[in-house]
Amino acid sequence: MATLSAPHAPARTDDLQFYFKLSCAMAAVMVAGFSLQLAMGRSSFSAPPRVHAHAVIFFGWIVLFLAQARFAAAGNRARHALVGRIAASWIVLMLTAGLAVTLALAREGRVPFFFYPQQFLVGDPLSLFTFAGLTYWAVARRDDPEWHARLHICALAAITGPGFGRLLPMPLIAPYGFEAAGLAGLVFPLAGLIRDLRLGRPAHPAWLWGMAAIVAMIVVMDLIAYSPLGAAIYAAATAGSPGAAVPGLALPPPPPL
Repeated sequence: MATLSAPHAPARTDDLQFYFKLSCAMAAVMVAGFSLQLAMGRSSFSAPPRVHAHAVIFFGWIVLFLAQARFAAAGNRARHALVGRIAASWIVLMLTAGLAVTLALAREGRVPFFFYPQQFLVGDPLSLFTFAGLTYWAVARRDDPEWHARLHICALAAITGPGFGRLLPMPLIAPYGFEAAGLAGLVFPLAGLIRDLRLGRPAHPAWLWGMAAIVAMIVVMDLIAYSPLGAAIYAAATAGSPGAAVPGLALPPPPPL
């Protein structure tokens, strides 16, 4: 005789409070990184409209993410679910804006000077797809709070690279800046895993799968970027543009002081 599986136990309040604090820490990294660039005059409001749209969309996700985490911590499941439905659609905007800006920078020959242009063109989309994949996996596991919250943390960690990249001394790390900034995001799911262990729990597989996805993203990025496939992608993406004259596997010159 078939039996119904037992419903998943609700998430513990102390866990939800921890996830909210971890979400705030990730948001702080992003805000600090971009604010530092603005304060140092490296960013400007004179950027093209697509850059401003990209900023609004991506920081809009941070707001949605914090709202979801806060509603969950407060036990407001209805609002958490409502924001979740908005966020699930918001990812399409993020993918569209992120890919558009990455392609535009490569075609204009304006990839940051501490990245190989070919690596940047491959790595940015891969990080976005990793983020989207983990987020939609979290949505699929929304009835299991243990998986749902942890996968969401891992998903956002996959795109904290731009925040860390603006805080780390990237010119000194080049040509490994992309790897360093991407792997720095592992500090957040690692913090969650360590907390689980300190509370006497086994390492939850969501942390392990999430961190494995981020590491795999970095490995796949390098395998493609330094291969003939990466060269072909770069050539096709920059054809007929100023970026075609920029070597894909050479660091661009730094901007004049």
